[in-house]
Amino acid sequence: MDDQTTPVRQQHIFNVEKLHRYLTGRLHSVSENTEISVRQYRSGQSNPTFLIQTPNKSFVLRKKPHGSLLPGAHKVDREYVVQKALHSTDFPVPQPLLFCSDTNVIGTEFYIMEHVQGRIFRDPRLPGISATERSALYVAAVEVLARLHSVNLTTLGLVGYGKGAGYAKRQVSTWTKQYRASANRSIPAVDELSDWLSNNLPSTDDQVTLVHGDFRIDNLIFHPSEARVLAVLDWELSTTGQPLADLTYFLMPHYCPSHLNMITVQGGVTGIEGIPPAEDLISIYCQCCGISPSLPHQNFFIALAMFKMACIAQGIYARSLLGNASAPNAAQFGESVEPLVKLALKIAHSSSLAVQVPDRLFLQSAKGYDVLQQVKEFMQQHILPAQKEITEYYFKHCDGPERWQTPPVLEELKAKACAAGLWNLFLPAVSGLSQLDYSYIAEETGRCFYAPEVFNCQAPDSGNMEVLHLFGSEEQKKLWLEPLLRGDIRSCFCMTEPDIASSDATNMECTMYKDKDHYVINGKKWWSSGAGNPKCKIAIVMCKSKASDSMSRHGQHSMILVPMDTPGVRKIRPLTVFGQDDACHGGHFEIHFDNVHVPANNILLGEGRGFEIAQGRLGPGRLHHCMRAVGLAEQALELLCQRSGSRSTFGKKLYQHEVVAHWIAECRIAIEQVRLLALHAAYILDTQGNKAARKQIAMIKVAAGRMACKVVDCAIQVHGGAGVSDDFPLAQMYTYARTLRLADGPDEVHLSSIALMELRDQLKRIPAKL
Repeated sequence: MDDQTTPVRQQHIFNVEKLHRYLTGRLHSVSENTEISVRQYRSGQSNPTFLIQTPNKSFVLRKKPHGSLLPGAHKVDREYVVQKALHSTDFPVPQPLLFCSDTNVIGTEFYIMEHVQGRIFRDPRLPGISATERSALYVAAVEVLARLHSVNLTTLGLVGYGKGAGYAKRQVSTWTKQYRASANRSIPAVDELSDWLSNNLPSTDDQVTLVHGDFRIDNLIFHPSEARVLAVLDWELSTTGQPLADLTYFLMPHYCPSHLNMITVQGGVTGIEGIPPAEDLISIYCQCCGISPSLPHQNFFIALAMFKMACIAQGIYARSLLGNASAPNAAQFGESVEPLVKLALKIAHSSSLAVQVPDRLFLQSAKGYDVLQQVKEFMQQHILPAQKEITEYYFKHCDGPERWQTPPVLEELKAKACAAGLWNLFLPAVSGLSQLDYSYIAEETGRCFYAPEVFNCQAPDSGNMEVLHLFGSEEQKKLWLEPLLRGDIRSCFCMTEPDIASSDATNMECTMYKDKDHYVINGKKWWSSGAGNPKCKIAIVMCKSKASDSMSRHGQHSMILVPMDTPGVRKIRPLTVFGQDDACHGGHFEIHFDNVHVPANNILLGEGRGFEIAQGRLGPGRLHHCMRAVGLAEQALELLCQRSGSRSTFGKKLYQHEVVAHWIAECRIAIEQVRLLALHAAYILDTQGNKAARKQIAMIKVAAGRMACKVVDCAIQVHGGAGVSDDFPLAQMYTYARTLRLADGPDEVHLSSIALMELRDQLKRIPAKL
């Protein structure tokens, strides 16, 4: 804050010696021998604000302007009262230290508060800040506003602080009077807007919370290096009333076009990279407040915010004419009044707004939203530009052993992601993200084949890490989970077998038996993804206990940790997927286990608990696969639309052919349906656990694979021969999408499970007499 001060302006000079004498004994660290200096803050158009410095401490002084003032304005005593109440609840405000009503000290009433060191942004576009941080700063601001509107007035001791219900009506009346008291010329649009507001008061005007009255990005102090609000400033207009007035006032720059260059409201924030759209900020606000994500009477509150700002601008201009304005640029504010009012009238009479609030059912947390923005930015800046180099590496080494190595550029990207904190995002215990939070992130990473690995979120390692986290012993976690989380090693999962119908996992023939303090494993596995990577050091192997006929069908199997360098572990061959060996994902290997001896303490959870572990592993893992499929489908649809808009057949663009237009529409419908199904599954996982989400997980497993296949197939058809070539990623996308319908169980198994669970649920609803 210190660099935003100037010597005290001539019209605001007061007797510093008198102030010094008054503060001595009343303010900590101020004594008769203490030297104090006073500087004025450049900003602030209402109550003049000053920085008071002693050798050991800094304070801030707020005072009334001198001279003739508008009725009811500049109530510094109210500022002091509300800040004191909020500070007692740890709400981020500067601590108020003392209030002085004796006008003999410096000529007006004033109060002293603590000096908060941090960042203040005067321009809502936040120039010079990264897109990721812009997003985080705006989210933090909205969260603080929601917190303000959620405080209990009784607990604060502020019952009766304002007039309560009827806030919007009072605001229209108050600002109309303020404008007329300060107007220097007639502006017909002001009267027209005032009349419209008076005749269109919202039905929700009885809602009452504490409101700030002037909540803007430049009235917040942010942490010097974190996206965290340290203090909310300027409580002069605070009262009790309708909280949406605060929210729309904060969002005013989102509704001002960039060409409308006004000193009062710098518009054009919409479209600035990183600044969330108004509808996203509204959704976050509503989620924090626990209310429906909608904004009733949106036109009214936006028009009211602009009317209020126009009246404030007129008041500032009037004070400049009187010579007691707080800032040197006060005279310019008069130029903003008429264009701002005309914009408000346009919005008031609009039947719809450019920014509408979606009815989102499944909202990310603020942290999840922030991380998603960081992931999006990282992908745009680093991953997508590197795709060509990574692809060329695998093409160049497709016939040599290097194809199993991770390309150097990919290792560099992983190091960058780890340093940025974008690492192990899939695991709630590590990332602090919910499954719903991560679902949106998984969708984003699904747009690029290499992205999950960059963030250490790739299959099968993510599922294996989840198993070790949930079911591993402390020793197992230390040996295998910790290096996996660091990205030092890789892993594989060995379940499917070549000699049996693996769609029924109880058919499994790979056996294990106990020999003293070891287990001995014999059998064949295949489709062990990732086993070809040189860093693959550990396998989780599903085995059937040799003497287990007396056990239940689902109590005969166990999971055990098998180091890949154990004698008897043999990698036989990489399997191909539509002719490709998938070396970029570590391949899918056939592995034989010939009398493999591993320590007995390598068993996970205990003998016979393999299926229990499998359910814990496959729930989140399947969800992540499905959300990546949504991202893949979005990318395929984007390619489809680009192609259909750039190519012509039979005298018209491809998209102008009805069949292609219908494909586009049906692809969009299918993507939206699957996304909602998957987000619902994530919500159930978060709120009720894996077992409760089994049906939802099974449904998205079927729906996502089918949807992705359909969307990619349409995109291939529109691309013609190019679609099945390596010139476009569509052939590789189809390989992934089609494989998804078999991986983690074929569609038919999931359909049977869904049917059984649906019948069970339906039968519960049938009265006993039937």
